[in-house]
Amino acid sequence: MKIAFQMDPLESINVKGDSSFALMLEAQARGYDIYEYQVEALTYDGGDLFASTARQVKVQRDGSNHFTVLDETALDLASDVDVVWLRQDPPFDVGYITATYLLERLEGQTLVVNDPKSVRDAPEKLFVLDFARFMPPTMITRDLASLREFHARHGDIVLKPLHGKGGEGVFRVGPEGRNLAALAEMFTEAMDEPFIAQAFLPDVSAGDKRIILVDGEVAGAINRIPGEGEFRSNLVAGGTAHKVGLTEREEEICAALRPELKQRGLLFTGIDVIGGYLTEINVTSPTGIVVMDEFNGTNTPGMIWDVIEAKLA
Repeated sequence: MKIAFQMDPLESINVKGDSSFALMLEAQARGYDIYEYQVEALTYDGGDLFASTARQVKVQRDGSNHFTVLDETALDLASDVDVVWLRQDPPFDVGYITATYLLERLEGQTLVVNDPKSVRDAPEKLFVLDFARFMPPTMITRDLASLREFHARHGDIVLKPLHGKGGEGVFRVGPEGRNLAALAEMFTEAMDEPFIAQAFLPDVSAGDKRIILVDGEVAGAINRIPGEGEFRSNLVAGGTAHKVGLTEREEEICAALRPELKQRGLLFTGIDVIGGYLTEINVTSPTGIVVMDEFNGTNTPGMIWDVIEAKLA
């Protein structure tokens, strides 16, 4: 098979923990041809969708020399490849949304993972609202008066961008309400969309659990512990990963999500759970499988490719 990854530049990734790179390594081990291109290369021309500049690569887990370019070419994404991976990192902006509209043109011709229409229709902090019964108290707003009322009701809250990533732009506002108005002003001036407020969950000090699901089935989990003096547990924000299993409550959450993820074609997802509360459903470019597999002795990329092969068959 020929596989194309729409992703961030290979030059900039961390090969030790990058999930896309792990998927590439597994694909290569199975004898697939691997190509990578950036979203800027997407080109629609007379009914055909191309990656105008793509690189065929060979990959190896070597931090100083982790890939070799075998060829540079234009790829017809309908006829030249079997699978397109939508793996570019957020921000989930108009450019990202436009890419999903273009990739949707491949329906019935090339398998796109995750399904671009479903990625577009399931923003990570909005799709989760379909499962509000599992969520902490949440408000989405641009209105300061409503935000003040939410803060008064819950006392200790977290503010974050609606389409952010990696813990970027996440702030805690304690009971004294210091900087609440200033932060709301900053968000409304910087973004056209509303922002999200949630009741602060003290259990975050015990970890923010990332659970990986493959075609709706649990592949495993890691627990991300915030660094010293931090409440954000994201690994890129200084959190540390630890081996962990699932609680009965988390199994219930996964069971509730399973049919919806399968129906939407969201094959590779990562959900975040703090103290039994579901906070996000990550569908754009989930991470965490490398360290999870190291803890558990599993092969999640292999599990993912098994599912893809079965779908293509």
